[in-house]
Amino acid sequence: MDSDEVMQKEYVRMIEGAYRIGDTRVSLDSLVYLFREGMSAESMVENYPALTLEQVHGTLAFYLANQNEIDQYLVEGQHAAQSQHEQSRKTNAELIAKLQRARHASQIPS
Repeated sequence: MDSDEVMQKEYVRMIEGAYRIGDTRVSLDSLVYLFREGMSAESMVENYPALTLEQVHGTLAFYLANQNEIDQYLVEGQHAAQSQHEQSRKTNAELIAKLQRARHASQIPS
């Protein structure tokens, strides 16, 4: 390897619209929230045995280098999740009302 050639590892990848740690299914979100709570990198590895300590440190360095962009990504993700939750509640409320009407209709004496 040439001395000017630097080996660069990719700790965080965008896969199907979501940031993932390396080739794992662990999301960047999960480590960022633990980091914000003050959890140590070693504890993160204990919580996510699929990750190495190097991956956790690399991921946290990626987050700190891109904090504004990642924080915006997290806010957008929270809004999307909230919207999906509200839509699910609305859809389920309509389904429950239909089931209750059907049950009531079947209990009407002839």
